[in-house]
Amino acid sequence: MQPEFDALLVLSFGGPEHPDEVMPFLERVSRGRNIPRERLLEVAENYYLFGGISPINEQCRALIAALRAELDVHGVKLPIYWGNRNWHPLIEETVAEMKAAGVRRVLVLVTSAYGGYSACRQYLEDLERVAGTELEYERLPHYYLRSGCLEPLTESLDAALGQIPDERRAATRVLFTAHSIPVAMAETSSYVEQLNAVARSVASASKRMKTLTSAEPWRLVFQSRSGAPHQPWLEPDVRDALAVATDDGVRDVVVAPIGFISDHMEVKFDLDTQAARHAAKLGLNMVRAATVGTHPKFIEMLRIMIEERLQKLSEPWPWPCLENCCASPHRAGSPRG
Repeated sequence: MQPEFDALLVLSFGGPEHPDEVMPFLERVSRGRNIPRERLLEVAENYYLFGGISPINEQCRALIAALRAELDVHGVKLPIYWGNRNWHPLIEETVAEMKAAGVRRVLVLVTSAYGGYSACRQYLEDLERVAGTELEYERLPHYYLRSGCLEPLTESLDAALGQIPDERRAATRVLFTAHSIPVAMAETSSYVEQLNAVARSVASASKRMKTLTSAEPWRLVFQSRSGAPHQPWLEPDVRDALAVATDDGVRDVVVAPIGFISDHMEVKFDLDTQAARHAAKLGLNMVRAATVGTHPKFIEMLRIMIEERLQKLSEPWPWPCLENCCASPHRAGSPRG
């Protein structure tokens, strides 16, 4: 196989790996957004609960190691580079390294499965800003509806439902969660449509979901809201949805984070800490389903996507964007990683 690409770039968000890095990281994420320092200090405390370390960088290393092994087994010799938008290894550092190594054409894997400005376009804009004329790049397609993503999510949902006592499982409610974004941004993209498609697919494929008997066995909810209080963001928030479940007489809830591929801060703090505490206060038994992480089917899917482009079996991803995909120029997302 003689690829037309010189390397693969794994492009991610990044996060601090030492307490001293937390505030510089948050300041970088929030630059230009007029977020009060008091708010950044408040968010920093979330990181200090975990020793000042975000899980995301280590999860990227695990993803790259698993993908490297998968590519090697199948004879794909493409070098893998890793760059982050918001913390080391920063994308500008990685691009400089690639250029120095003679890389001229790179295939890009963004660690967000979905489309939209903050999930896709902003990553590529940052890459475009530092790539210059010496580096050409092409992103791999969105993969949220590929079987290698859906099957692990379905498996983890069934495993989570299996933790509910048999006699109570039929009345369980499933809350599929994803990162909230401003309503104005959602109206200029298909983000919510994409999430609903994944939720429906996973719910339909789940064997244990078929045993649920309530009128509303699942809902799509949102988490990790940030930004000015007066600005409308996608709702309902996961904690509000937990309260609604209690009002509806639900005793057991499975929270399934379909909007993230790994257990980074939005999962470990917003769900495993904040949402879990809220559920306990409400008297709810909350079980959290796993993200795809380095599931073998997910890694296999990524390898197949790479091979499809190396062998020209799939069309190149359009840039700057698919028509009507993410027209919003706004910046969004909480300072997390």
